[in-house]
Amino acid sequence: MTTTTLSKSDIQIKTDVLNELKWDPTVDETEVGVQVKRGVATLTGTVGSYAKRLAAIDAAHRVFGVLDVVDDMKVKLPTVWERTDQDIANAVRNALKWDVTVPDQKIKSTVSKGVVTLEGAVDNWMERYNCERAIHRLTGVTSVVNKITINYTFVDPGKVRRDIEDALERQTEREAKRLDISVRDGIVTITGSVRSFGEKNAIERVAWATPGVKQVEDKTTVDPYQ
Repeated sequence: MTTTTLSKSDIQIKTDVLNELKWDPTVDETEVGVQVKRGVATLTGTVGSYAKRLAAIDAAHRVFGVLDVVDDMKVKLPTVWERTDQDIANAVRNALKWDVTVPDQKIKSTVSKGVVTLEGAVDNWMERYNCERAIHRLTGVTSVVNKITINYTFVDPGKVRRDIEDALERQTEREAKRLDISVRDGIVTITGSVRSFGEKNAIERVAWATPGVKQVEDKTTVDPYQ
């Protein structure tokens, strides 16, 4: 018996994205416009915070059938939430300092018109990620540019690949055999197809979190109907 998987139309995907935005309490769906063409969802509109912008992007990516998301949204803070760059810089420093997962002394920030740029060098991807996450929801922040680099420690490429494959098998339903993982000079290149952006994102996180990795080139494609 052969089972055929039918693809969703762009209209169906758009409806699902709108419903997902409405379902997510972090998002104000009235602020976000949605257009879908060939599985690519474009989000437009003006949202009230950077956190809402990120939440809307995540919500769209969660929808089955969405291959990619184009972010054309803008952030305009309500007057009551407006802060000076000095206020934001102080809040950023405190957020980094008070987060036990962040090596705050290794990080410096620059704030310009609500845009926060992070710079410095950390020991692993998780520290880099936590630095950015610590400031996502600060009042007054309109965008974050993460320029933090990762200190590289050599690990045998074969071991790096095995560690990534083992982690994928342990942590997710993804089978490493569906992917081609190559490692050279600390750079991990991943090719193959995945079923969703969530799967793609999870695979990339696993690769970044593996010791001995200094860069990840994720060349996987999303095919929800495979």
